[in-house]
Amino acid sequence: MTDVMQPSVDAGPPALDVRLRLYQMMVEMRDFEKRAYDLFLQGLVKGTSHLGLGQEAVAAGFGAALAPSDYTFATYRGHNHTLARGVPMAPVMAELMARQLGLMAGKGGSMHLTSVAHRMMGSYAIVGAHLTIANGAAWSSKLRGAPEVTVCFFGDGTTNIGAFHEALNLAVVWNLPIVFVCENNRWMEYTPIGSVTAVPHPAADRAPAYGLPGIVVDGNDADATYAVAVAAFARARGGGGPSLVEAETYRHGGHSRADPGKYRPDEEVAAWLERDPLPLYRQRLLQAGVPEQALVSIEEASHRAIDEATELAKASPPPDLSLVEKDVYADGGAAWRR
Repeated sequence: MTDVMQPSVDAGPPALDVRLRLYQMMVEMRDFEKRAYDLFLQGLVKGTSHLGLGQEAVAAGFGAALAPSDYTFATYRGHNHTLARGVPMAPVMAELMARQLGLMAGKGGSMHLTSVAHRMMGSYAIVGAHLTIANGAAWSSKLRGAPEVTVCFFGDGTTNIGAFHEALNLAVVWNLPIVFVCENNRWMEYTPIGSVTAVPHPAADRAPAYGLPGIVVDGNDADATYAVAVAAFARARGGGGPSLVEAETYRHGGHSRADPGKYRPDEEVAAWLERDPLPLYRQRLLQAGVPEQALVSIEEASHRAIDEATELAKASPPPDLSLVEKDVYADGGAAWRR
């Protein structure tokens, strides 16, 4: 088996303004999803949803490294990735609550968050389906000669789906400007990935089969994920082709909010909670000399923002029935065109 590459940290930590931005993004993601969970318990969030509590450092690290013109594709666990592209909290929260203010006017819900204006090209409920679609976006950028990068996030379970291998193969054959990021949180819904996979690193250990280095990063370390993202995006933007990154992380809760996650060993959960990316990064910033009041200000601003977003979402009405035929086809309507 080819050795897995650990990302280089020779360049040192990011600049202070980047690190404060990373912390702000993670705090906002954590506050948003904690509020979404509370609203779910109140019966205000419609349908199921999948929280990324504990996985914020992946979304923040890669999100902070993206250019505004780059494309993001995510799974149904896509709240954090949507916020990372600068989508305001209120329309995201309203979409979860099936309100007209929502990103898709309340018609899509948690698993289909999309904001083309922010280059957030969708959250996808079908496991692995979006990898090939992401290739299409990257191919478009290459054909147009545009300096755009596509980043495609997926879970560890996707690595045993055919589309994963098909997408990687064509991305290398066509030398596409795309970065595939496996958020390995150890559990495929209710099944440990290690119990059904022949290699220890389900994404990185498969990379050499497609001529790619196997890159593993601590997905709970925002500095590390940012450094890996910067390097992978530079490679893609410079014509070096695709990358495959495996970010090792852990979801704090169950697969979805209807799942208490009791199948996971208590000692495993406790060990990963000790590696919660937010308090770890907060402590690192303090040790680097950042005044605590600066971090408190970030936290207080996030609390105010989520309160405002919640009230705006609550005040929005449910979708009007007239919207049912809107956006069925690419032209925005519902009429069949021959």
